[in-house]
Amino acid sequence: MADVIPSFFVYGEPEQPLEPGFFHVETVMARRGLHQGQVKAHKHDQLAQVTYWFRGRGTYFIEDKVLDFSAPAVSFVPSGIVHGFSVEPLESDAFVISIADGLMLSIRERTVLPPDAPIMVAGSSDDRQWQRLAQLMEMIANEYGTGAFATQSMMASLASAILTQIARLASLAPSSAHARDSMLATQLRQMIDAHFRENWSIGRYTDALATTPHLLAKASNTAFGMQVKELINERRLLEAKRLLLFTVRSLEDIAYEIGLRDAAYFSRFFRLRTGMAPRDWRRSKLADAVAPPATGSMRAERRRPDAK
Repeated sequence: MADVIPSFFVYGEPEQPLEPGFFHVETVMARRGLHQGQVKAHKHDQLAQVTYWFRGRGTYFIEDKVLDFSAPAVSFVPSGIVHGFSVEPLESDAFVISIADGLMLSIRERTVLPPDAPIMVAGSSDDRQWQRLAQLMEMIANEYGTGAFATQSMMASLASAILTQIARLASLAPSSAHARDSMLATQLRQMIDAHFRENWSIGRYTDALATTPHLLAKASNTAFGMQVKELINERRLLEAKRLLLFTVRSLEDIAYEIGLRDAAYFSRFFRLRTGMAPRDWRRSKLADAVAPPATGSMRAERRRPDAK
């Protein structure tokens, strides 16, 4: 494992400034020479990605959730989320759509898919809903290659349709009655991502978002099912899991990184929320990673839609 989790522009390429309307579409195996089907933990700090596996099988992970899949399968990963996969390169392939965060701001207005929550689901190629997704992916890949008039507008529309289709497949479409709460909750999560290490008070988040404690608590409960303080601690726990699983950093370093005062306090914090000491959790996850997967099994903590 590395000391830090790498962040790429697209896989294997260093970060670079992006135009707000940046789009990129290619197949996973277009970069086979870089990864040979084994893509290690990484993230994209300026891009959201959709990966649609239309052939093969393997293991896909997002943070500490794992899906052993047979195609078709699809994932949506917002920017900053750690992910990777292991597949047989001669048998497997996928379309990958990369969308700049600046463009996601407009696309998110035209889709019901929650823009800040990763999703990964697998299904059946005989299912009409999965066939529809396959058609949309083919359309956007073809459009990307044409460079025709108004391609940018067409691709944004297709991306919106693809994200909505993923939401259908995952049965995660949010209620429109909670649109305001959802927007405030999204802003809160983004602000927590930026400042959880600094131990901001809830009052500071309230002031920064120009809202009231009651409205902030309501938005957090509606969108995430937890109080603001719990949400902050969940984000801190997620970062701790990332660092335990994908780096070799010590408990002392991790405690400092997530805004806790020392390794002992971090251990109590982690055990309270997972039932395991950090070292034991790391050891168990690494042991799982080297064990052969059970073909076709689902190990992700997310409901798989009905498949035929």
